[in-house]
Amino acid sequence: MHSTGAEVDGARGEFAVDSTATGAAPRGHDAFRRGWKTQIGDDVFQLPAFNPDTIGDFRVKGRVAKVHGAAIADLHAASVTRTVDVPGGDQDQVAMYVVRRGAWTLGGPPRGGDQTVSAGQFLVRHVGRLSAFETSAHLTAKFFVLPPGELKPLLGNRVITGSADSAEIRLLTAFTDMIQITVADLGPAGVEAAHGALIELAKAVVKGRFDDVEPRLAPALTQAAKDLADRRLADPELSPAMLARELNVSVRTLHRAFTAVGEQVTTYIRNRRLHEARLALTAPSGRLSISELAAHWQFADGSHFTRAFKKHYGQTPTEYARSTGAASLSPNRHLPGHGPAESA
Repeated sequence: MHSTGAEVDGARGEFAVDSTATGAAPRGHDAFRRGWKTQIGDDVFQLPAFNPDTIGDFRVKGRVAKVHGAAIADLHAASVTRTVDVPGGDQDQVAMYVVRRGAWTLGGPPRGGDQTVSAGQFLVRHVGRLSAFETSAHLTAKFFVLPPGELKPLLGNRVITGSADSAEIRLLTAFTDMIQITVADLGPAGVEAAHGALIELAKAVVKGRFDDVEPRLAPALTQAAKDLADRRLADPELSPAMLARELNVSVRTLHRAFTAVGEQVTTYIRNRRLHEARLALTAPSGRLSISELAAHWQFADGSHFTRAFKKHYGQTPTEYARSTGAASLSPNRHLPGHGPAESA
């Protein structure tokens, strides 16, 4: 079992736990509860008691971060987990569940039925009392606990559900992935900024639309666009317009977000494609020619690719391959770039 934590300063905290390794399960529940209590705190969300039947086989891997009264949990459960419905336990939070695999069943309000969040779905609701839940084995999900101030008036008594692939959820999860990575290094101003953007993104999920003039969304929108572009680098349709359409914002809003963080959309796409092409140049087998690399990474032709590569890296593709010793890796095929394409 592996568990790590960060010192709590009242505004941020984090811990990681992994009880999926052989022999770690009996202590997994204790590590998870201890990490939550010491690094996140019961003031953010009071964990309910887990059913004894599931404590002994508590195989969960996850990472949890706290930013100003909000908690972000990234969870992978190999085993079934089940909590006990204990009377009382008044709470006042907004909870959001984004399930990618498996299912998460939530206890409903008094006189209400249970609610199940299935794979590919999200659910957000106000939580007024501690209630039981159950997760399936092989669950992959994100769980958010959010302060109610700005969200509760938008929700009222409603439960909002929808697709986990919606633009609003994609943007929220991309931003929270970034928080998970950086929370330990955030100072007071960074924690405040992260919290503000998190709330704005949660509001967008509840309303089903973004406030496209909200400056706190720029880092989150930029990161989500980068994540999407990275998955579609070889797609000939990749463009600012496509990214904006997929993220449900205007092209102007997307450009404005990148400008706010000192970047440009098209420059990011070109540089990422050049990076992948550079890696391909030194692949141990099956290396492509200059024209093939240009076509694969959506450059107009070999000459255009060569000029862009040299401008970015200070060498032509052939010069770079030779400098790394890659020229001898493909004896049965010409070195990528020999010929007219590299004369430019």
